[in-house]
Amino acid sequence: MGTVTAADFSGTWRLTRLAVRRDRYTLTAWCAGLGLFVAATTAMFDQSLAARDDLVRETRMVAVNAGMRLLGLTSGPSVGGYMLHREYVTLAVLAALMSTFAVIRHTRQNEELGRAELLGSTVVGRYAGLAAGVLVAMAADVVLALVLAAGIAVSGQPLEGALLAGASVAAVGLVWVGVAAVTCQLSSTTRAAAGIAAGALGLAFAISGIGNMLGTVDQAGLRVTSAWPAWLSPIGWGQQTRPFGGAAWWPLLIAVAALGILLGIAVTLASRRDVGRGLWPERRGRAQARQTLLSPTGLVWRLQRSAFTGWALALTTFGLIFGNLTEQIQGLEGNAKDWWTETGGTDQIIDAYKVSIIQMAGMFVAIYLVQVLLRMRADETGGTLESVLASGVTRARWLRAHLVNAIAGCVVLMVLFAVSMGLAAGQVLGDTGIQVRELVWAGIVQVPGILVMGAAVAAVLCAVPRWSVPISWAILLSALVVGPMFGPGLNLPAWVQNLSPFTHSPKAPAVAVTASPLLALTAVCLGLTAAALIALRRRNLTLPA
Repeated sequence: MGTVTAADFSGTWRLTRLAVRRDRYTLTAWCAGLGLFVAATTAMFDQSLAARDDLVRETRMVAVNAGMRLLGLTSGPSVGGYMLHREYVTLAVLAALMSTFAVIRHTRQNEELGRAELLGSTVVGRYAGLAAGVLVAMAADVVLALVLAAGIAVSGQPLEGALLAGASVAAVGLVWVGVAAVTCQLSSTTRAAAGIAAGALGLAFAISGIGNMLGTVDQAGLRVTSAWPAWLSPIGWGQQTRPFGGAAWWPLLIAVAALGILLGIAVTLASRRDVGRGLWPERRGRAQARQTLLSPTGLVWRLQRSAFTGWALALTTFGLIFGNLTEQIQGLEGNAKDWWTETGGTDQIIDAYKVSIIQMAGMFVAIYLVQVLLRMRADETGGTLESVLASGVTRARWLRAHLVNAIAGCVVLMVLFAVSMGLAAGQVLGDTGIQVRELVWAGIVQVPGILVMGAAVAAVLCAVPRWSVPISWAILLSALVVGPMFGPGLNLPAWVQNLSPFTHSPKAPAVAVTASPLLALTAVCLGLTAAALIALRRRNLTLPA
């Protein structure tokens, strides 16, 4: 590696401005969406855990359960602390993904699509593109920290704790700015670079979770001290700040140091490769394609199977954890019990718990659905669609291939979650077969509501492709916030809550399932799908130059 000079970064400011212009809507949607999510969640817990006894009981329940410690760290009875226990991992993972996608979009993707070569023919330094992507992602994380802090503080939590909570989430995003910068140098493709970064994120979650599970609980059963593995994970560093229970800013310095080291590695690796190539050689494919790749449906499955596998493993794990908690839910009293019964639609706390968790799983599966359907936009702009259509595949058949894979994936994911939760619940309540059957049925009747979201995304993709990504995520976020998990806690009017398809999904197994809401959701789904097909046939495709 030669000496890095200022000339190697010439043009960085202009490329940064270009990157900001390209991402101004996408990153704004990420920050606003996460801010709205954390504000709604904090407000919900502030209402449901208003009584001190309820807060102490809920905190103790999750602190003494090793499975729940996998998801977060408790630091004493406080609404902000309980919210972070429940949502910190989700927020940290999403912040890391936001950073990863931003860096890859302005580095590896530019090289893959030929933009970097075009820019390189002008007066632009070797590392200017990498620097621009890193700066934009870092700025987005700083903004995210402030937005999250505002969302937590506006819900009545202490400002200092809110600021530290936002910073602890953004710290994980900053580390993954460096991780993505490194993976872009290793891989020759955008998909592989993102996959390596996502794999590292999964490893970080597992290590921090194991450290928390192996930790010790104080005599009051309210505060967990993590074991040493938690300090090996960036997610663990953020959790150790404990914003609402003995706030400590210094773990964030570890994340900043890790970012600096990773960026140094990325610059070193960038100096040792050619533009458009990664340091790791591309794996050779088969000499002959499998039969499944001879159809668009098989091709779509091949491209999406890695994402599906990751989601399947995550939902199966969460199903086991939440099923194991079923017995402890029986002891809830006060506002905490009232929240579960209100959300679940029944006075029977166990059935209400099952309904609420199945609804939550359905919302997560909807996130998977939006993710895989937005792959159509990437195929269109990246050139994959052009090659597929050149082989004689019609637009309708291409759309159908994506929808079939998405629908099948949703059904399988809901069944996997329900089966794993039923098996775990059966071990603590007995009658495993009955538990599994009830939860599988409850999971299946959530599918029509999930598919309405998918049909809406398909319609947006086909009607307004340029704005499809931010609009699709905005639709999903709105449906989640006004739906049954957050809508009642936010005291939203009934007509607003009815705008979410999740509101109309049957509350099985607590209440009997009727055909009317399922038929209505199916009709809406079919109508939106038909609109998507009509729009796709009538518009021009966005193909690479």
